[in-house]
Amino acid sequence: MNNILKKITAPNGGVFTGKGTNTYLIGNDEITVVDPGPNIPEHIKNIIEIGNGKIKQILVTHTHTDHSPGALPLSIELGIPMYGRLVDGKSDWEDETFKPDKILNHGDLIETKEYSIEVIHTPGHASNHLCFYLQKQKCLLTGDHIMDGSTVVIAPPDGNMKDYLDSLQLLKKYDIDSFAPGHGNFMDNPEKTIDSITRHRLAREAKVLRNLKIHGSQKIDVLLNHVYSDVNEVLLPIAKMSLLAHLEKLIEDKTVMLENEIYSLS
Repeated sequence: MNNILKKITAPNGGVFTGKGTNTYLIGNDEITVVDPGPNIPEHIKNIIEIGNGKIKQILVTHTHTDHSPGALPLSIELGIPMYGRLVDGKSDWEDETFKPDKILNHGDLIETKEYSIEVIHTPGHASNHLCFYLQKQKCLLTGDHIMDGSTVVIAPPDGNMKDYLDSLQLLKKYDIDSFAPGHGNFMDNPEKTIDSITRHRLAREAKVLRNLKIHGSQKIDVLLNHVYSDVNEVLLPIAKMSLLAHLEKLIEDKTVMLENEIYSLS
């Protein structure tokens, strides 16, 4: 990256966050911070120290509580603006402290003498999710749209499986050499990664349909045990969110119907 991109991982490791949320510093003379992470004083202090007085603005991929709460204290401390989007409706993981100075839209450009960042709206994990494309470096900062080492949770009502799959395909239109994810390590082979994620999601969707055909109409908890039989029991509450997203997509596709909390084939 010609030293244009630095990664700092916040100390908030866990089931959802892996080793922690990645904060990125773009540039050397006019630094843009992407995803300051949770409001952890030692992490905010670390960002400021590495920025060395040259941080000019903050970008947020989405407003889940492991990505954006650090934006406000960083903005106040340095007197710099925050840019991002707000969710379309309600989200259980929403950071209420994030109030952007400017709403970012798909196709917006953020340019300095060192780099150009193109804004790509990628709803799915969250309705307000953005990816940031470093044009010259051909690197995409993916937030939680694509993560290293795990699949992304799609949790309705703000998460939407159809939007997620469409957003994955949208990324194929860009000339990307690498991903800088919100969790985990830098990733090569972007197109192969996108295809792998898409196949995984569609295979899970096919398993939903196959189980409804074999076992008949079911409530979601019964269907969960069939469709996610390969998942550790501890992770089933997380898997249930994505199963609901799959079911909502299938209802929209008119291949599944819901009546009295029971799902069946249309």
